[in-house]
Amino acid sequence: MTVTWVDDLFILIIKVMIKKDFSRRDFIQKSVALGLGAAVLPYVPTLANPLKSGMKFGLVTYEWAKDWDLATLIANCEKTGVLGVELRTQHAHAVEANLSAAQRKEVKKRFAGSKVTCLGYGSNYEYHSADPAKLKENIDGTKEYIKLCHDIGATGIKVKPNGLPEGVPKEKTLAQIAASFNEVGKFAQDYGQLIRVEVHGNQTQDIPNMKAIFDQVTEPNVKVCWNSNPEDLLAPGLEQNFHTLEKWFGDTVHVREFNVGDYPYAELIKLFTKIKYDGWILMEARTKPDDRVKALKEQLDIFNRLVAQSK
Repeated sequence: MTVTWVDDLFILIIKVMIKKDFSRRDFIQKSVALGLGAAVLPYVPTLANPLKSGMKFGLVTYEWAKDWDLATLIANCEKTGVLGVELRTQHAHAVEANLSAAQRKEVKKRFAGSKVTCLGYGSNYEYHSADPAKLKENIDGTKEYIKLCHDIGATGIKVKPNGLPEGVPKEKTLAQIAASFNEVGKFAQDYGQLIRVEVHGNQTQDIPNMKAIFDQVTEPNVKVCWNSNPEDLLAPGLEQNFHTLEKWFGDTVHVREFNVGDYPYAELIKLFTKIKYDGWILMEARTKPDDRVKALKEQLDIFNRLVAQSK
């Protein structure tokens, strides 16, 4: 990647925004003061959902879009009105770190020319392994995909804790996971990216353990991606567990089909409405409907009803 003075200036401003927790308004004011004006603004990937009208509904390409190439994915999202995507790894859209610079520009161009926002990449990178070589492999891989997210115009990468290895004290593993988040988070700041931590993994998805991890996270661009797990409902209950992690929430949430199972999505949406959440609620579907485009539109309709009922 050829680095220009604009790249350097952008990276400097993003670092300041992260450290000072500047709002977008602050950024615009600083940009004008520096004489940058509107010309620089389109280049800047915001560190939060840029659409301030409330929650938006999007798609994790986990099951329903796993065999859609990039053109089909964008077209189907536009058909349904589901206008945000988290690209999952090893799927047919093939947005991976092996893309050339020219191919990355083409991906960025495709999204920029559509109504669909590419939120970023849904990776399987995890940091709980007791094997130092495996841990390093996951951290190094994360850094390569952070570069990819930057190059395609996205705003972050999804990572996860994925369990507690046997024979290792829990506190040691949780501290290792937090330290890994801090390392990749600091690296991501140079590329204007968020680290979106999915609440995931055997025992690590338990809310007290996730809190113990984030109590040790120091980088402000490392955020929680609520994952709508059954463990969310354990004592003391959904509302208190929600508020336990609330201060670390980022701009993405994962849900499953609203009309499948017994997760209390109406209550969850009410909780997000109460805190004036303006991020993306992303469908990570697990069923196999005959018509996935129709099914996705149906989920959007249910989402809109839930939001309307929550106000």
